[in-house]
Amino acid sequence: MPELPEVEITRRGLAARLTGLTIADAVIRNARLRWPIPRSLPKLLRGQAIRSFKRRGKYLLAEFDHGTLILHLGMSGSLRILPESTPPEKHDHFDLVLNNGTLMRLCDPRRFGAVLWHGGDVHTHPLLATLGPEPLPDQSGGNGFDARYLYQASRGRNIAIKQFIMDSHVVVGVGNIYANEALFRAGIRPQLAAGKLSLPRCAKLVTAIRDTLNEAIQHGGSSLRDFVSASGQHGHFQQHHWVYGRGSEPCRRCGSLIKQLRQGQRSSFYCAKCQK
Repeated sequence: MPELPEVEITRRGLAARLTGLTIADAVIRNARLRWPIPRSLPKLLRGQAIRSFKRRGKYLLAEFDHGTLILHLGMSGSLRILPESTPPEKHDHFDLVLNNGTLMRLCDPRRFGAVLWHGGDVHTHPLLATLGPEPLPDQSGGNGFDARYLYQASRGRNIAIKQFIMDSHVVVGVGNIYANEALFRAGIRPQLAAGKLSLPRCAKLVTAIRDTLNEAIQHGGSSLRDFVSASGQHGHFQQHHWVYGRGSEPCRRCGSLIKQLRQGQRSSFYCAKCQK
């Protein structure tokens, strides 16, 4: 599933290529995504200029003068910029056709993504209104995520720290891959109860989350299955994973075998020697 780094890479690619362009048409081939694509979108978008592309958690926000197009990549989706003449394939469900001969195409094989419209303040939309702070300081709400915040939010919580930081009400965008990687960097076992973290360990974890996400963005994200950027490039951060997907392989820091366990129906990976 595309996580925050992959979504941010997509946002940057779309913003660089599409900001300021005008929508010539919107083409809906299959409206049956996780939430139905509004049939009114073509009428709403034709002739409108894209003012900016922003991100909130894993949601992409294409801003127009009269509202915001909310996009989500779901489990396996991607947004590509292609020549307008590119024929659609089986899982290409939605196009934004631009006035410069290109289009933005959503490919979503599993149809867990989203293409929605909100005419008011987009941060009041039900999908965004209750989200926690951003982990990176250059996004809205990012300054709220620090050691003191994480420490206070985790008091009295018996939930495992990995599941805690994956809760989008606590902090947005930290999916399974990067939760594993950040916990390794911070030296914290994924099964440790969140409420047992001291303030100094919360500080280490906040730094580890930010460093992990920023490094992943620099490497183009992790392309484990379907992810490609807006220009069709694969990420290669998976080549730099410390623990994720490396069960029974030697730890790159100490040589001990990486352990694997199931938490909340997801795989967790950790080094029993490096993480306490």
